[in-house]
Amino acid sequence: MPLRDRVRFDRNEFSGAFGDLGTDFPLIVGMILIGGLDAASVLVLFGAMQILTGVTYGLPMPVQPLKAMAVIVITQRVSGEVLAGGGLAIGIGMLLLSVTGLIDVLARAVPRSVIRGIQLGLGLQLATLALKDYVPADGAPGYALAGVSFVIAIALLGNRRFPPAPLLIALGVVYAFALKLDGAELAGAAGFALPRVQSVTWDAIATGAILLALPQIPLSLGNSILATRQVVSDLFPARAQDVTVRKISFTYAVMNLISPWFGGIPTCHGSGGIAGHHAFGARSGGSVVIYGIFFLGLGFFFSGGFQTAIQLFPRPVLGIILVFEAVALMRLIRDMLGSSRDFTVVLLTGLAAFTLPYGYVVALVVGTALAYLWRPANPRKSP
Repeated sequence: MPLRDRVRFDRNEFSGAFGDLGTDFPLIVGMILIGGLDAASVLVLFGAMQILTGVTYGLPMPVQPLKAMAVIVITQRVSGEVLAGGGLAIGIGMLLLSVTGLIDVLARAVPRSVIRGIQLGLGLQLATLALKDYVPADGAPGYALAGVSFVIAIALLGNRRFPPAPLLIALGVVYAFALKLDGAELAGAAGFALPRVQSVTWDAIATGAILLALPQIPLSLGNSILATRQVVSDLFPARAQDVTVRKISFTYAVMNLISPWFGGIPTCHGSGGIAGHHAFGARSGGSVVIYGIFFLGLGFFFSGGFQTAIQLFPRPVLGIILVFEAVALMRLIRDMLGSSRDFTVVLLTGLAAFTLPYGYVVALVVGTALAYLWRPANPRKSP
């Protein structure tokens, strides 16, 4: 397929570009403001990986912060060097899984019902985060903003002529200027900056592997690779043959073997992200290229005043975007409704991922065991 067809730029791609903003932006903000990471490095490298992925796949293949790592960095104040070491460690691990073909063995071993359960669990987590933390963030004005945003999203979701995300982003900007900042303040935050080149020691890689990579691996295998491959098959069936789990794990590895040397955060792909981009209109790699350019602009020109610039994106609007991303992801379990056994596995796996400590480990291992134990003796018979 020609590049111009795989990477398109139109209003729907622009709308779809921001379908994953509710997931990515708060984690990035937390790692910069609380974790103390260099804003220019984080933003520019995150944007560059979006563009690389959009061109490589020609699909709205998301690039997201590694969630488990991000939470540990924010809550435990892990140093940037150890974070870089963790990124390199998981990049090396994913590269080995890809080149040896072990990722294909894993993909064949995990039933689709378990993957659907992981998607359900992630969707529940995203929706809970949006409704509990994002929507109430600004009190009564925030609730009003979220309500108007919800009505706009409901009215325009799926509309190819007037896609909803640009209106939601514009509404958030108007709200920000009305209640939170002024033009002079934003202009004062502008200034040019470049990423910082950094070295990474073997000690940092070893520490990062234990502290950061190990907790991340189950979530990455379940959601970033297996579930992402399934969502590509669901939403882009004509392209599914070209997007294998080995390719997804390989690009996952490449991103994490590049970014740490320039101060970037560890990143992955994700089923929620591709569902979110698609829900808001994206159908090609152009959406994530646009998204990448957005982060490049923030990194190059607003990283010095990042704490001011982020007020342009009120959390209630991000929460509504996140709700629709979560719903788009959870809707994909409907193909399991025809089998009571499969749907039971989906529910149990999803609840485990949603509620339990190390829930994605439990979901992946226990869910797979249940799926095989409950497999009927004669697969041709309906349950």
